[in-house]
Amino acid sequence: MEQRLSLVTLGVADLARSRAFYENGLGFVKHNDEPEVAFYQLPGIVLALWSRQELAADAGVEDTGATFGGIALAHNARDRAGVDEIVAEALAAGGSLRKQPEPTPWGGYSGYIADPDGHLWEIAHNPDWTIDRDGRVSMP
Repeated sequence: MEQRLSLVTLGVADLARSRAFYENGLGFVKHNDEPEVAFYQLPGIVLALWSRQELAADAGVEDTGATFGGIALAHNARDRAGVDEIVAEALAAGGSLRKQPEPTPWGGYSGYIADPDGHLWEIAHNPDWTIDRDGRVSMP
């Protein structure tokens, strides 16, 4: 297998509510016409929103309703001010604040929000990482 992550699918309770968060709060643009799933083309990866119930059934697993799935998605902003702007927009679109943005021990700036279904997003600025014109992140 090639070292690559192609798609992240989030199981959501209410697709319309989640679309409003991702599209209005994070500025994502839906790239498909099917009403039962939303695909967002990101630099080098696709994010999908799909019914949590349908995702569990498709994977053949029982949905126990755990409140923490042990995963956080992340968005690296180009600067510290960008972190604060993104967090404010996400909160206005129905997200919830999990950790106020603050300076980090590694020299950056980071906070956590959750989408309407509780999926965690770290919004961070790492001054040592480069973000190219297309939004691709490169480590030093």
